[in-house]
Amino acid sequence: MQKQTVFQSRLLPYLLVAPQLAVVLIFFYWPAVQAVVQSFLLQDAFGLSTTFVWFDNYKDVLSQPDYFDAVVRTFVFSFLIALSSLSLALLLAVMADRPLRGSIVYRTLLIWPYAISPPVVGVLWVFMLNPSLGIIAHALRAMGFDWNPLLDGNQAAALIVLAAAWKQISYNFLFFLAGLQAIPTGVIEAAAIDGAGPARRFWTIIFPLLSPTLFFLIVVNIVYAFFDTFGIIDTITRGGPANATQTLVYKVYQDGLLGGNLGGSAAQSVILMGIVIVLTAIQFRFVERRVNY
Repeated sequence: MQKQTVFQSRLLPYLLVAPQLAVVLIFFYWPAVQAVVQSFLLQDAFGLSTTFVWFDNYKDVLSQPDYFDAVVRTFVFSFLIALSSLSLALLLAVMADRPLRGSIVYRTLLIWPYAISPPVVGVLWVFMLNPSLGIIAHALRAMGFDWNPLLDGNQAAALIVLAAAWKQISYNFLFFLAGLQAIPTGVIEAAAIDGAGPARRFWTIIFPLLSPTLFFLIVVNIVYAFFDTFGIIDTITRGGPANATQTLVYKVYQDGLLGGNLGGSAAQSVILMGIVIVLTAIQFRFVERRVNY
């Protein structure tokens, strides 16, 4: 028989959730509604004149070839960031889950990078890989590798993927480690007694039991790659060179704040929100089928 919390006042539960609801409404839903309304308007950069233009902003955005280039670039970036951060985080979590001396310090050091903000992450990687100042960049040039992400779009894209994946590894590591520690040791020990090797135990027992955690992290990492990489891109490349690192979220910023096209940038933000919602729905519809709860 489950115990249920009984409040003496019917008003008290609503008062307890009111602060969180207020934060969600003010900082999430209200800006989203404003963006939808703004996407149907045509305004000058100073907001002095406003014209209702229906779907003209959407038509203008979807008629731009560079917008579809940004869509493809965003999907590629998201896939690479999610794949690399999840793979490395799982590897580190498996290693940290072993009974090693000093494992607490090792785990703490792996979690620390998540506390760093995206712009600071960008600055750190600029200091390491900037062609003029970077320590690693000088080492690459000493080995004969022509490293210059300021001019080479592929190298700039690789730098963004490295920095964004490094930022997210700590978050993924934390959840993978918690998932590994929740797996009953008796199941793994029984498989070892039956003669299953480490690799087989991982792929047939541990990995399926980690599937709920993996599914959750896939959704979170896709959203992270679409939205939270803005600070890293703005700090390292500012969308360059030649828009090689311009993703959808950064294009919204460039067209709206820098270009003064408020209605067009609002339409882009609505389309971006729709893309993320559709991707999340697809993941819940198809990927969740392979999850073992």
